[in-house]
Amino acid sequence: MTLFRIRQAAELLGVSDDTIRRWADSGRLPTTTDESGRRAVEGTELARFAEQLAHETPAAAEQEGLGRSSARNRFTGLVTRVVRDTVMAQVEIQAGPYRVVSLMSREAADELGLEPGVLAVASIKSTNVVVEVPDAD
Repeated sequence: MTLFRIRQAAELLGVSDDTIRRWADSGRLPTTTDESGRRAVEGTELARFAEQLAHETPAAAEQEGLGRSSARNRFTGLVTRVVRDTVMAQVEIQAGPYRVVSLMSREAADELGLEPGVLAVASIKSTNVVVEVPDAD
């Protein structure tokens, strides 16, 4: 039986240690103890939970006002860098532990208002990265 400590589980799911502990305390993520008595998550439970989280992601994106999309790999994060030239823009987004880089027209980057500190969603499908900005409330 493979066991993952809280920190390892958090890294694999892209969340904080505290989030894993809250999920465990609420009963959402079952835990056990490892041989040294530390709290851990069984590998099979973590895999099941990761799949459950993946299925929840599209619904959460719809609640953020992003609508529906065929893209399955969506990373919400902060724009950290935008490099523009006369035609193109390179946009970097830090989404948890992931750095996503997208090349798009300068016009698109300008219309989306992409600047460092802006919340954005990178939708990845095949070799294309689509960047979206949540609707303002």
